Amino acid sequence: MILVNTDDIPHKKVVKSLGLVEGNTIRARNIGRDIVAMFKNIVGGEIEEYTKLLAQAREQAIDRMIAMAETRGANAIVGIRFSTSYIMQNAAEVLAYGTAVIVEDE
Repeated sequence: MILVNTDDIPHKKVVKSLGLVEGNTIRARNIGRDIVAMFKNIVGGEIEEYTKLLAQAREQAIDRMIAMAETRGANAIVGIRFSTSYIMQNAAEVLAYGTAVIVEDE
């Protein structure tokens, strides 16, 4: 599966558009990570626990988007974008979306 955030793929031609595909996940923080984050907030620096949490959420959203595209017979997804939203206290959604397409070599 070819994944790009552009509308086209170099040396490929879109022969069919299969529509919007998306994948999302909602992740909640946990008390252990919050305690570590609280200390990091005092001394400064990257909060690796949250970085890892969001990276895992993005990967899961991408995997779900790919699965949706594969069920439609796509071999690529173009115009990929990400969105995040606050759902409730301590929980956020990560959404990956794009257009499923069939591409061939030019």
